[in-house]
Parts: sequence; structure tokens; C-alpha cells
Amino acid sequence: MTNDRPTMLPPQWAESLLRLLLKPEDQESVTGDLLEEYRETIVPERGRAADAWYVRQVSWYVLGATWFWAVVFSGAFLARTLYDWRVPTTDFALRSVVSTWCGVSTLFLAAFWGAWRSRSLGAGVATAIVTSQIAALMSVAGAALLLAIWHDPQTQAAIVGSGGLGEVFVLPFMMIIPAVIVGAAGALAGRLVALVYAPSSANTKSA
Repeated sequence: MTNDRPTMLPPQWAESLLRLLLKPEDQESVTGDLLEEYRETIVPERGRAADAWYVRQVSWYVLGATWFWAVVFSGAFLARTLYDWRVPTTDFALRSVVSTWCGVSTLFLAAFWGAWRSRSLGAGVATAIVTSQIAALMSVAGAALLLAIWHDPQTQAAIVGSGGLGEVFVLPFMMIIPAVIVGAAGALAGRLVALVYAPSSANTKSA
């Protein structure tokens, strides 16, 4: 039994994303091993469903590379949400400053780490973007849980006064916009540090 060439190649976007987030020294080995398993085992067993398997493997890697930053980002969002609901106020200035800088700092550091680790500007930006969207899913799920626990009239009034449920469930996904901007800055910083660090690292190994 033979397979035509299209079914022997995984989704190009998934392979490109995996390569982007990997360390340069790991790109060939990791993608090569995954491609070999895809061609030799998964395609014969699953046929067209092999692409879904490949995407899942890449997704697990992406999650592993970003989950920490996503948890931090989502945790800050949910902490602010809970504080607004349980400690109502009419002056959100200080809270907004603190939560904004927490979010910006997290995205910047995620992009910095991604670019430094992979020595790629694109990897840094991609890390920030993926972090923001995984965090959005976590934030929405967390907010739904908070709402299930606290839904008394006082909390309902505090929710309305702090922007309403629309803000809680929509705003997290809109963070993709600042993720691109902040991610670009963090990625640039990480890439510059990688350029400075790489030569000394190479010299250390050769010594």
C-alpha cells in the first residue's frame, strides 16, 4: 500500500510553529523524530486523521513552552477580577495600573524568554501571542468558576460597577493585540541578549 505525497506531509503551519519555538540545536532532531513517527507509524494506522495527531503533538509542545507564563498572566487577571467583585470601589485607577503592569511585564518576559531561548524574534512574539490566548481560556474558565461560587446580589452589583461580565469574558481574548506589541519589544530584547550571550557560550564549550 502506498500513500500519495500530500498525506505523507504534516500540516506545514504546525511544523513551522514547532521549529520556531525550538532551540536551534533541537530543531532537526525533534522535528525529524516527529516526522518519522508521523510517516512510518501514524499515517499507515490513521490515514487522514494523522494530521490531527501531528497537530496535537505540536500543541502539547507549545503548551509546555508557554503554560507557566499563561498561568501567571491568567492568575493576575483572576486576582484583579476577584478583588473587584469582593472589594467594590468606584476608583479603579490604582488597580488598573497594577494589573496593567502585571500583564505587560508577563508578556514582555514571555517574549524575552522565547526569543532568548530560540534565538528568534518570531519565537518571542509567537510565545507572547500564544501565552495571551491560553491565558484567555484559563481566565474565562476561572471567571466562570468564580461566578458560580459568588453570585449574590452584592457581587452582581460589584460586577456591573466594574465593567460587567462582557468585559470579564471578552477582554482576555483582546489581549492578543498588546501581546503583539509588547511581544515584539520583549522579543527584541531577548534576541539582543542571545546575540551577546551566544559567543561566550560557544567559547565556553570549546574551551
